[in-house]
Amino acid sequence: MSRIPQPPSSRVTAKPSTLVPPTPRTRAGSPSKPASGLSSPAPPRVRTKSVPKSPTKPPARRPVPADDDPPVPKPPLSIKEAIALKRAEAKKAASKSSFNGASGSGFDDFDDLKDALPTSKKDDADEVLELGRWSVKETIDRARSTGSINLSTRSLPCLPSALFEIHLGVKVDPLASVPNEPPISSSDGSATSRRGGQRENPAWFETQDLHVLKAWNNEIVEIQHEISLFGSLKTVDLHQNKIMSLPDTFADLMALTTLDLSHNALTSLPPNLFALPSLTSLNISHNALTALPFGAPFLGKNGSTSRSDLYSSGGFFGPVITRASSPLPRLLNLDVSHNKLSASGIDFAHSNIPACITKADFSANPISADGVKCSSFIQALGQLKELKELRFETADIGDDAFTLESRLFPSLLILDLGETRATIKGMEAALSCLHQTITFDFTTEEPVNGVLTVSVGKKVVKEAWELEAERRAKSRGGRSGQSIGNTQEAKASPANASQKTEIAKESWEIEAEQGLLTEGGRRRARAAANVVEPKATPLVGLGKASTPPSTSPTPSTANLANPQYYHAATQTLTLPSLAPPGKPHARSFSLAASSFAASGSQQGKIDIALPTPTVPLAIISSYPFAQTLKILILSNRKFDLSFALPSATDSGDESVLPDLEELVLDGCGFGDNAAVTRGRAAGSTTPPRTNERLLPLLTRCFPSLRTLDLSYNSLSSASLQGEALSSLILSSPQGSAKERSRKGLRHLRLRGNRITELDGFQVVAAMFKGHRTIPEWQLEELDLRDNEISKLPSELGLLPLDVFLVDGNLFRIPQRRVWEREGTKGLLNWLRGRIE
Repeated sequence: MSRIPQPPSSRVTAKPSTLVPPTPRTRAGSPSKPASGLSSPAPPRVRTKSVPKSPTKPPARRPVPADDDPPVPKPPLSIKEAIALKRAEAKKAASKSSFNGASGSGFDDFDDLKDALPTSKKDDADEVLELGRWSVKETIDRARSTGSINLSTRSLPCLPSALFEIHLGVKVDPLASVPNEPPISSSDGSATSRRGGQRENPAWFETQDLHVLKAWNNEIVEIQHEISLFGSLKTVDLHQNKIMSLPDTFADLMALTTLDLSHNALTSLPPNLFALPSLTSLNISHNALTALPFGAPFLGKNGSTSRSDLYSSGGFFGPVITRASSPLPRLLNLDVSHNKLSASGIDFAHSNIPACITKADFSANPISADGVKCSSFIQALGQLKELKELRFETADIGDDAFTLESRLFPSLLILDLGETRATIKGMEAALSCLHQTITFDFTTEEPVNGVLTVSVGKKVVKEAWELEAERRAKSRGGRSGQSIGNTQEAKASPANASQKTEIAKESWEIEAEQGLLTEGGRRRARAAANVVEPKATPLVGLGKASTPPSTSPTPSTANLANPQYYHAATQTLTLPSLAPPGKPHARSFSLAASSFAASGSQQGKIDIALPTPTVPLAIISSYPFAQTLKILILSNRKFDLSFALPSATDSGDESVLPDLEELVLDGCGFGDNAAVTRGRAAGSTTPPRTNERLLPLLTRCFPSLRTLDLSYNSLSSASLQGEALSSLILSSPQGSAKERSRKGLRHLRLRGNRITELDGFQVVAAMFKGHRTIPEWQLEELDLRDNEISKLPSELGLLPLDVFLVDGNLFRIPQRRVWEREGTKGLLNWLRGRIE
């Protein structure tokens, strides 16, 4: 306790006889109180003569007398009392917006333990509240202002009667299954615990009608018939209970939109439940239902629709109940899986099945108990125009149930018949009349319009890329085998038969037969090829090569059908790189394998008989696989930068490899133009050469090209003209007589060239002004890295690209962080934003 210091000795104080006697204090630090019955203030103090005050000294102040009684020490607190004080202090601090200056943060804020100690009786509601969960009664009270209540996972035997009493002021009738409902709070009201600053009941303007009721994962067996008085309920979730039946008044909830009664013990449903006008989602799976009487609410005594059944009232003061005039007119999702439903127990006559259903699940039901009814039931489902997903997984159903017509299932995307008696062969025959494309591969991607995905047997869900890889491998293998088989049957020669056997062998077996397992054997083979070369050349000039060049390769060249070059499974031809001699005095056979080369390296296996032109199309086209070749890899072939093309046909069609989809010409050193040789002139051993523009040449030779890799060449901006790029990239379904139809380029890789400007791409991008999509545009990837581009035109933001790579160029705007942070979409959006 603070005290006022005594005045200095030089000061003159008042006489003792004139001083006011001090008032005794009852407690240290507490203000003095007047005597009982007195309300007047203390008499004023009498001032006496004193020595004149010094101007430099403060005025005299009277000291505060000491207490008559010493302060009573506080008794020590137990641990329980200290915890109670701390909790009470925290609650008090939470209820105030700020702390008072006179009150501290210790235990002295409370004069007595009565202000801080908890109540002597604590029930489960308080314990739940301390764990962050509201009690049952408090949850019911709070629902009056929120309109939503969640009583899940509380082991409730029924819906609490307090719910009806507090929200409706109605006392419900006792249930037969719960004769003695357990109380939710004690009689003295101590369980009604509230948070700090909260009123006991909401104001009249804060109350809301109950529209969400969740009581799942309880022990509820029966529902009170007074549930219909909650006329504003929109969502009711009672799954994972033990409900055996529903009261008929449950169907009077006209505002109900979502109903979940799954995982219960229901054997039947109220008939009027199928006349709810606003229900959009109905889940009654995992029950014991044997019938779905969709049309029951609409049949009167004489079998006709009764108007009195559609419009009824709960009494004079009750609301008018207006039922739907057709079975569940707004139902979208229906889940009745894992029940005991057969086709004969489902009312599908006279189009009683809800017409707006988009997803229906009849899995794990004995649907085919009646075979004739099952076929009619499937046809009735086929009349649903909005049905997209239909599931019969592990149900009793087979191929005989699907006798379909072309007009059925117009919007169906998913048909799940996993682990049923249905077979792939039977479903192919049954569904062949539908207009959708049928596939039996399930994927994690969203279903595509126009494609019906059917699951038969054990369901295997694959990624989209897995299906695409399998489709490509299957199509390539099938077409390759068919083409080779047809060619061999047409020729029917022993040479072709031996060639087929040779292709089937492994590379080491072929090398063993030819004696190429040793370095000496490989040298002898190369020497023999050099000897045969002069003898075979004059035959062409004399015209003795009467057979067309496509019958068999010339003896002077290596066999490109060898598995070390051609992979039949993927229809890929890979020719090894050919680098020019590094020194002027290199030997004539410098292209051969070095004697000191590693035996396992790729360079040690290069055959000197391989064609030297960078793109030897004249030789490649002579093989049977040329018509079905898909991938051609010609990397780092710099010895002879030229295109060796076969002689032009009379029709003028210059397409050499009609089905080639991927061409790799990286590191070949091509410029804007390329040297081209076509056949050989009469009497000359060297065919004439012409220079042609590279991109138009590729466009004419490969009409089906989808991927073009020209990385690390010497292309400049002059080769990327708008017309050349348009012809190369865009598809043309209807080609001219001299030009086949093009599929359109998807991947264009121009990394590491000498490109400085993108005027050609700017011209192509101008086509998208005013158009979101162009059907002829197929390009997805454009790689312009490591070039000399000084500016990115803003029109490039109009291109619909998935991958746009521009690293390693000279431009400064936009900054690197634009695409490093947001990727291709961020870069394109930035460019589009700068279009004036």
